[in-house]
Amino acid sequence: MTSQTLDQLSVGTQARIIGFTATEANFRRKLLALGLMPGAQIEVRRFAPLGDPMQIQLRGASVSLRKQEASIIQVEVIV
Repeated sequence: MTSQTLDQLSVGTQARIIGFTATEANFRRKLLALGLMPGAQIEVRRFAPLGDPMQIQLRGASVSLRKQEASIIQVEVIV
């Protein structure tokens, strides 16, 4: 399994969140409130026509994130 950031994944890829890169505590709290916490499994559903934002499936809910936001979420691809 390889470790990368969420913004690097392609459509249909399933991954597990393993942590966050250095970021503000307030922003990290917002991500945690959305359910984006270590151990959570996600699937990349689609990208907007210009590539930003991206839609992910997380615990039965759809969440949209900008690529800049997704770039701080470290994930491990599930094969």
